[in-house]
Amino acid sequence: MSDLATFVLVCRLDEVSEDEPLSAKVGRETVAVFFAMDQYFVTSDLCSHGPGYLSEGNVEGFEIECPFHQGRFDLRTGVPTLPPCTLPVKTWKPHIIDGGLYIDPDAPSNCEVL
Repeated sequence: MSDLATFVLVCRLDEVSEDEPLSAKVGRETVAVFFAMDQYFVTSDLCSHGPGYLSEGNVEGFEIECPFHQGRFDLRTGVPTLPPCTLPVKTWKPHIIDGGLYIDPDAPSNCEVL
């Protein structure tokens, strides 16, 4: 279980918009932050299928399309929704505190798929 002491600031909320996802280094992870459907989402930035960066992809609804091969993932779960992706990407629960977006980098939301 996460507590405030384990949270790490990923970015300020005003650094992310529907048109501008963000890539950020958090410890050993590089994460992508998205604002879609009036919600924030945090996933691993690197596609699980190849060398594409999800922060450079197109968001449609709750899906992110990898710019490298057009596979897709659900932003809420990291589960692939369109081939050629077959392995999920990590996701983290975003915590909004005083205009900042924080995660617990050691507690991915979908840890059962890792």
